[in-house]
Amino acid sequence: MTLEYFSTLFIVATAAVIVILERRFPYDRRQGFLREGFWNDLVLYSIVQSYVLGLLISWLIAWIDQSVSLSRLQLISDWPVWQQLLLFVITHDLYIYWFHRVQHRSIRLWRVHEAHHSTKDVDWLSGSRSHALEILINQTVEFAPIILLGAAPEVALLKGVVSAVWGMWIHSNIDVRTGPLQYVINGPEMHRWHHSDVVADGSYNFSTKLAIWDWLFGTAYLPKKKKPAAYGLREIDFPTNYIRQHLFAFRPLRGDVYLDSDAADHAGKGSA
Repeated sequence: MTLEYFSTLFIVATAAVIVILERRFPYDRRQGFLREGFWNDLVLYSIVQSYVLGLLISWLIAWIDQSVSLSRLQLISDWPVWQQLLLFVITHDLYIYWFHRVQHRSIRLWRVHEAHHSTKDVDWLSGSRSHALEILINQTVEFAPIILLGAAPEVALLKGVVSAVWGMWIHSNIDVRTGPLQYVINGPEMHRWHHSDVVADGSYNFSTKLAIWDWLFGTAYLPKKKKPAAYGLREIDFPTNYIRQHLFAFRPLRGDVYLDSDAADHAGKGSA
């Protein structure tokens, strides 16, 4: 069995397990499996967009590599594969934390991040809804260093599996408690608050894989007895069509209710 085949099988199997756990131990019992936008997110975002952008990003990284020839230096090729993978998981996760945080402060960057917050249900699939420009930026930054630093060929594939599985996990509708681990490793109990339709709550919990960034930089929010009232975007009539969702990011700039100054000031005031 090739690594590519195994990786695909592992992602599909993980998705199936998470779906079963969502049905058996739901955090929000009102959420159904075939929720609003399910096919849009599964077919157009998860499959079609991921495939097309994968080709584009591969071409872009190859062009960069041909221009700088950095990969020929094989700077980390002597490292064990697990060390290479760990390096890229940690460094890219730190980048994502800060870029994600800036997206919630910049009206222009928010417009391409807005689609990710538009789902009214947060589940294993909702994390796939991201504007193509956002994916193009983040996955180029994710995979370019792996190629340019001369990492082992399997590292990029393994890193992609980690990102896919973790994305499904932190968005899953599973009633789970990870205890002290939530101070280090991110999970759905913190990330679902980031998708709350309440502005102040959405300004917390920017971490993806490692929750430690939120705790270190003062943006952690994990109430013990409270639940998000709703998810999605308040006061914004977000399109349901894939093409219109992308075009919606380029509407005329004006005051954005989801990114007002008061909301931005709430960040860093979360409580354990």
